[in-house]
Amino acid sequence: MNIGKLEPVKLEELFKNEALNFTPWLQDNIDVLSERLGIELSVVEREKQVGSFSLDLLAEGPNGEMVIIENQLYRTDHDHLGKVLTYLVNLDAKTAIWVTPEVRPEHMRVFQWLNENTPEDVQFYLIKVEAFKIGGSDPAPLFTVMAAPSETGKAGGGAKKELAARHVKRKKFWEQLLKRSKGKTHLFENISPSIDNWISTGAGRTGFYFCYIIYMDKACVDVEIDFDSGTGEANKAVFDTLHGERERIEAEFGEPLEWDRKDKARYSCIRKTFPEAGLRDEDEWDSIQEWMIDAMIRLDKVFRPRIANLKL
Repeated sequence: MNIGKLEPVKLEELFKNEALNFTPWLQDNIDVLSERLGIELSVVEREKQVGSFSLDLLAEGPNGEMVIIENQLYRTDHDHLGKVLTYLVNLDAKTAIWVTPEVRPEHMRVFQWLNENTPEDVQFYLIKVEAFKIGGSDPAPLFTVMAAPSETGKAGGGAKKELAARHVKRKKFWEQLLKRSKGKTHLFENISPSIDNWISTGAGRTGFYFCYIIYMDKACVDVEIDFDSGTGEANKAVFDTLHGERERIEAEFGEPLEWDRKDKARYSCIRKTFPEAGLRDEDEWDSIQEWMIDAMIRLDKVFRPRIANLKL
C-alpha cells in the first residue's frame, strides 16, 4: 500500500493578494475554522469598514455575538495586533480571531495575557494556518490553535488581578503607617513602603530584626533572630536565653508575648498579634497602625539593649 507524503505549500504561492484572494478563501472555508475552534461561525461581512480601517471578516458566533477575524499572509506584526484590538473595541465584539501562517512568540504571549486579564466573556484566538497537499491533490488547510481562552487562564487572570489589588492595598497601608510613625519614633524612618505583607528594620546587630506584619485579618509586630545562617543552632540558643527572661521581659513590655522557637526553621521569633482586624478592614487602619507603632516602640525598648548585650 502506498502512503502519500504531506507536502507544505506556501500561502503566498496560493494567494497572491491578501484582500483579494486570502480573505475570500477564508470566508469560503469558515466552516473548517469553526470546526477547529469548536465555535459556530457565520460570516456577516467582508472588508467591514471601521472608521478609516477595514476589518477582513466580521462574523457572528452561536448566540449572535460579534466576532472579528483578522488574517494575514505573513508572520504576525504590530500593525495587525493593533488592528485586532481596534476592531474588537470599536465593534463591541466579544471574540477576536487572528489567522496567520507564522506566529511570533511575543504576540502569542500578548494573546495569552489578554485571555488572562480581560473579562470572562471576551476571548482571543491566535491561529496558525498552513496548507498541505499529497501528490497532485489540491492544497488543504490546517489550522493550529496557538493561543486560546481557558477556564484556568481566566481564573489565573482573576487571581493575578486580586493579587495586584492586594499589593496596591499593602503599599498604601505601609505608606500610612510609616508616615504616622515618623512623629513617634525614629524606627523605620529609612524604610520604604513595600508590596509585601511585611517590612523590617535592624535591631542593632546583624541578623536581628524588628518586623511589622499585616495579614488580611490580623496584624503583628515581632523580633526575629536569624544571625546564624548555617545550622541555625545559635539562633535557638539565643532564643532560649531570652526565653529564660520571659517573665521579666513581658512585665517590661506590658503584656504577654508569643514565643515561637520554630524548631523546624532556621530562625526564631518573639511576636505580639493584634487579632481583631487586618488589611481588609480599611476603616480600622488608623487603630491598627496606632497599635502596631506603640507595640513596636515597646518591643524595641525591651529587646534592643538585651540584643546589644548578647555574647554571640
